[in-house]
Amino acid sequence: MAAQKHCSLAFKSLIIAAFLLFHCVGFISGAEATTELQLSQHNQGQWLLLLNNTGVVAMHMALTNRNTVLMFDQTGSGPSAYRLQHRFNGRRCTGSRDDLQDSSCYAHSVEYDISSNKIRPLRLYTDPWCSSGSFLSNGTLLQVGGYGRGSRSIRYFRPCEDHLCNWRQSGRLLASDRWYASNQLLPGNDRVIVVGGRRAFTYEFVPKRSPNEGAFDLPFLHRTYDRNAGGNNLYPFLHLSSDGNLFIFANRDSILFNPRQNRVVKTYPRIPKVGARNYPSSGSSVILPLDYKNKFQKVEVMVCGGSTPGAFRAANEGRFLKGLSSCGRMVITGNKHKWNMENMPGPRLLNDMLILPTSHVLIINGAKHGCAGWNNARNASLQPYLYTPHQKLGRRFSVLRATRIPRMYHSSAILLPDGRVLVAGSNPNNRYTFRNVAYPTELRLQAFVPHYMDRRYHHYRPQNVTVHYASGQNYGVKHGEEFGVGFWLDRKPSKDLEFNIYAPPFTTHSISMNQRMLKLRCRTMATARGGRINALVEAPPSPDVAPSGYYMLTVVNDGIPSFSQWVRFIDA
Repeated sequence: MAAQKHCSLAFKSLIIAAFLLFHCVGFISGAEATTELQLSQHNQGQWLLLLNNTGVVAMHMALTNRNTVLMFDQTGSGPSAYRLQHRFNGRRCTGSRDDLQDSSCYAHSVEYDISSNKIRPLRLYTDPWCSSGSFLSNGTLLQVGGYGRGSRSIRYFRPCEDHLCNWRQSGRLLASDRWYASNQLLPGNDRVIVVGGRRAFTYEFVPKRSPNEGAFDLPFLHRTYDRNAGGNNLYPFLHLSSDGNLFIFANRDSILFNPRQNRVVKTYPRIPKVGARNYPSSGSSVILPLDYKNKFQKVEVMVCGGSTPGAFRAANEGRFLKGLSSCGRMVITGNKHKWNMENMPGPRLLNDMLILPTSHVLIINGAKHGCAGWNNARNASLQPYLYTPHQKLGRRFSVLRATRIPRMYHSSAILLPDGRVLVAGSNPNNRYTFRNVAYPTELRLQAFVPHYMDRRYHHYRPQNVTVHYASGQNYGVKHGEEFGVGFWLDRKPSKDLEFNIYAPPFTTHSISMNQRMLKLRCRTMATARGGRINALVEAPPSPDVAPSGYYMLTVVNDGIPSFSQWVRFIDA
């Protein structure tokens, strides 16, 4: 097995998850073609109900490197379903009418432990409603913005083993109010760029590069703002190109921006078809997996779904217009740029797009008509779509098994290390409302189990994956260096063995901020005594290609992924 092979890692400690997984539906080899709209029933995945009540709506969700999931909502939506015995200042919450209505007697953030399937409450000091986030290189979640007093807040959550950690509110503030803004971790120095927001046509950095640094005007945000449609450029799509520049997409337009020099490098053609893609039209976007075979130089983005012109005004009048079915793909590197368009099996908005360990794209959650906002959408999209990027045009989409639980506005989804997709949230109401509305507040927690997790393919799955750093570097691997990956396999590895790494995103409002997958080069691979396979894998060459931090490493054998293991890349 030579340098042309990819690598990835496995994940050991999820006993409950493993039990659930091996009692689920089947999957296909990555080499098999899928015909649009036609997948056999056993290849459509399966839905599992994990909890009947998470206590809070998962408006925002993020997976930590401690294998826990943060979920949090706005604090201003009234009492959640997770009542506390004491306020976080220690004062007891009684059964009085005032205390029953006091939001500080209720949790608005929880941490979900994957292996135990349990949650614990967390405290929030300010309102993170419609905020943004990025993981820093040490695994800490940097979380910024929100509503009211929270609109300029900077919050941190560093996960821990003893489950005693909690949110920490910074004494510093953002330069501008950031409500419906987007974040992207930049290469080097744990610096995050925060772009846009309601009535914020600027960007800024956290931390600041100098004591007096403020926000910077971005004319692109002025140009893409649609005053009569609620903006249509809020929560802009941000993707880090492999040259360190930032791709910014808002409404229908996009630019490549140099954050070091504060200048626009190039302006891309407008995506075809009418309709907008960003909030409140709320389509979604991913950067397709980067590959060592082209030295990570081909960077391609994909945008799917959104709302038709007039959808925002129509929804406010009680009319719900059909959403967009179109997707566009464009290579943002090189000198020739063109959107290549194709259609999903149906219209979709408020949808999440996640990159699976197989490099396929899962499109999940959302609605078919309307737009984002309070009760602005109808006709839930219950069937996920699977997109296979390298199939022929017309054969890339397939329809998966439907859920029975609508996931509308304020729902979210994330990929777990065991290969499942965690799905939670949905609350198009301005308070927790459980009856007499079109779509009640949703507190049930589900897992979508993709087809590749079926136990019939267990003998194809790499087992017991481990990561081995160089001697004296037990805290991570430097960019451009090699590290070891070990695993067991019941059979000879396929020619399509891959080692993929995945940066877990911060997800909210149909955006998976900082989501990123890379296919790594396997330098050597050998079978040791007893059948264990040892591979030598090459780390990404620079922070431009893969910003420092924790990634999930997955070994994929003939389309079947291992459980993922965490690997940390650090600046050289």
